[in-house]
Amino acid sequence: MARKRKKAKKIAEASSPAWMATFSDLMSLLLTFFILLFSMSIVSEERFREVADSLRMALVGSSSDSILDESGQSLIDLEFDEYGELKDSEAIDPDDLVSEETPIEENAVPEQVVELFDTVNLFLVEEGLNADVTLSRDQDGVYIDIQEAIMFEPGSATLRDNGLETMTQLAGLFVLLENEIIIEGYTDDVPTNSVEFETNWELSTARAVTVLRYLYENHSIDPTRLSARGYGEYSPTVPNDSAQNRSLNRRVNIVIVHDEREEVGNGSE
Repeated sequence: MARKRKKAKKIAEASSPAWMATFSDLMSLLLTFFILLFSMSIVSEERFREVADSLRMALVGSSSDSILDESGQSLIDLEFDEYGELKDSEAIDPDDLVSEETPIEENAVPEQVVELFDTVNLFLVEEGLNADVTLSRDQDGVYIDIQEAIMFEPGSATLRDNGLETMTQLAGLFVLLENEIIIEGYTDDVPTNSVEFETNWELSTARAVTVLRYLYENHSIDPTRLSARGYGEYSPTVPNDSAQNRSLNRRVNIVIVHDEREEVGNGSE
């Protein structure tokens, strides 16, 4: 019995400590982990060629065409050795090779509107009207803003002499163009004291119609191009909180509409 205990004691002394097994497992896992990292850091030439070919297809529409660099070589013909081996820190993941689209600015002014704006501005300068009207533009067209003091007496929808002269000059511009023309009437928030116009709605609409009729009846502008709108006091350019601001809000806008606007029908483009 004593001999068996002695033999078991010698076997226990000859075996490795218990922590050694855990340490060996840890070293194996670390080695596997670093091998995995190393394999992921190397660019796959085959995958790179696939991505390059895909980009070429998207840009030129045919796999038979080539995208040439300055030296005349195609993208997929470039060899890694020609530019030296990539360092691990410079490795490129082909999944990151995504072409970026140029963002489209919302409400961007079309080139045709810019050209129309320049044409109208040149006409106003040549006719000496640039000091009497304000010109602006957006994606829908060009806006000629004329203050009430030039066009009408307070509370009236009858064109003044200055208004008749201004509209006669502008009619020369409208004859040269083929665009749709919208005449818009605006007022301030002061209630009307006129028996003829009970509210600013009627006053602003009557003024717009007066301008429309003058262009049609006196200058033969195609009536299918003309329309009138009255906004009353509800679309001010500035708050109606001072006499100066109210005078700015009493105006007539003539909109030269951009003809090539994309129209949406039935709720879809």
